[in-house]
Amino acid sequence: MVGKLRPHRNPWRHPWFLEGFTWLYLIWSLVPVALAVLFSFNNGRSQSVWQGFSWRWYYQDPVNSVLHDPALHAAVVQTIRLSVYVTLITVPLGVAFALGINRWRGYTASTANFLMILSFVIPELIFGVAMFFVFTKLFTPVGLGSLAEVLALVTWNVSWPALIVQARLVTMGKQYEEVAADLGATPWQVTYRVMMPLLTPAIFASAVLVFSSVVDDFVLVDLLSSNSGNTPMSVYIYSQQRGGNGGPALNALGTIMLVMSLVVAVAGYIGYRWLTRGERGSQIEAITTIAGGEG
Repeated sequence: MVGKLRPHRNPWRHPWFLEGFTWLYLIWSLVPVALAVLFSFNNGRSQSVWQGFSWRWYYQDPVNSVLHDPALHAAVVQTIRLSVYVTLITVPLGVAFALGINRWRGYTASTANFLMILSFVIPELIFGVAMFFVFTKLFTPVGLGSLAEVLALVTWNVSWPALIVQARLVTMGKQYEEVAADLGATPWQVTYRVMMPLLTPAIFASAVLVFSSVVDDFVLVDLLSSNSGNTPMSVYIYSQQRGGNGGPALNALGTIMLVMSLVVAVAGYIGYRWLTRGERGSQIEAITTIAGGEG
């Protein structure tokens, strides 16, 4: 006698376990951040007892606020300066790399393409140590400081715009260039009037990604900073907390850093969606090509 078969459970049932695990992960990750942000508005110095809402640690305290403390103020300015400089240098270089790799054929282009992808595999700590020795042993006139930080961050981040713009080029194809050339456009006109407007979404996304990554970077700037004048927010927060000198002012500094990243991310998302409105298509073919699908 054949026993009754157990009915299979409904594969489309509500995933209670996965949903619960996701909420636990979000709570575990976000609650400490929310508490740190909350106590940046604490009127007193305590980070465990709420003493009233205040903007004291942002600008009201005449000595210890982010606005008035020279070290805290310098950390914010240095972070913004590095982010702007690195973005302005990295994005044009990345676009040039992408155009060159996309147009060339042969071992040179393939090697450059491979190196762009390989940079994502190299640990940032190893790269930072290498840059430290480059600027202290090889290019000693550069030394440590803001210039070394900018050069290292540009080298580290140039792969992002190169790959993103190259993906855009692969998705677009060459028909727009060919049509413009058939209509009598010069190579410069094709690049300026046809290619650049079509590449604008990728260039914009690259700039947002590079800017936000520099704001959050710690390893490179920690190894290459020389004094408090060129120490960004991430390094300053770590050094002060590790030395036991933390307080609500550091929470305020961290909140400013968090807000900068969130604003850039939201602006980047909205801007990219607006620039690519009406477009359709998968990026799988572009990613496959970048990874070596095209010879």
